[in-house]
Amino acid sequence: MPRIIRPSTLRRTGAALALALAVPAALAWTGKPVRMLVPAPAGGTMDVIARLLADQLSADLGQPVVVDNKPGAGGSIAISTLLAAPADGQTIMVTASNVLTEVPHVLKTPFDPLKDVRPIAAVARSRLLLVGTPSLPARDLAGLVAYARANPGKLSFASYSAGTASHYAGAILNQKAGLDLQHVPFAGSGPALAQVMGGQIPLMFDGMVTSLPLLKGGKLQAYAVASKTRSPLLPQVPTFAELGYPELDFSNWVGVIGSARLPEALAARIAAASYRAAATPRVHERMKDLGYEPIEAQSLPQLGQAVRTEFERNAGIVKAFGIQP
Repeated sequence: MPRIIRPSTLRRTGAALALALAVPAALAWTGKPVRMLVPAPAGGTMDVIARLLADQLSADLGQPVVVDNKPGAGGSIAISTLLAAPADGQTIMVTASNVLTEVPHVLKTPFDPLKDVRPIAAVARSRLLLVGTPSLPARDLAGLVAYARANPGKLSFASYSAGTASHYAGAILNQKAGLDLQHVPFAGSGPALAQVMGGQIPLMFDGMVTSLPLLKGGKLQAYAVASKTRSPLLPQVPTFAELGYPELDFSNWVGVIGSARLPEALAARIAAASYRAAATPRVHERMKDLGYEPIEAQSLPQLGQAVRTEFERNAGIVKAFGIQP
């Protein structure tokens, strides 16, 4: 799984990374306009990230990078468009990794995420965390577990879709803590969070990007972050690992993917340009404002293996808990 860049690491390696990720004009992968597909509607968080990268890439490459929104079908419409285009680097895609590692387990997709798609650059990630309605009397995870055990069959948890990490995490918490929280799936974080804020559903595993503004506004309370280390965006919130639930470790990265038919050298140049764009102060700070955490640059083989590992882990969870498409 991609590692978060700690402030100390940034200080020690900033100059080296800047040098390593520099992309002279002679190494730019194209002399033509680039089409950047996004599997989400205009105006959403994913679209904002894509446009940030597109603007910076345009400036760096001296070529227009045009965002083309192709929402729907769990990302399959955008990926099908990507795979139908020539594998010449003129068409790339900015997406969240769950399009490759979660969605194919619960939706029939016209592509093989491990064979047809090449992960190119993971530039930032969003961690999952457990949030609850402010009216819940439990103020920490131990209190929540005790409260749920004292009220069997009365509590539920929302997810932003069945068969996603938001669902997996609740199933694992039920198993490991001996709870019987009932799963209520929604079509996206927005409608689910509305129910949690309103108190109709008390709990939800959600991504940092959508929950962070509501936590800051006092509309939700946070119980634990589903990762091994604390988030610099919520340093006061403990992790499930430190509270005795190391299995609850879920996050999604956002970054660039391409067709698996892209030549390795061409994909490497796109990766270098993408990492360089993401490392610019303007893009870097805006991603943090949106609730994303910068992550270290990875080689193409490293990133490909990380996607395979996460895909296989999710396949195991789907099988173990009998999650149906």
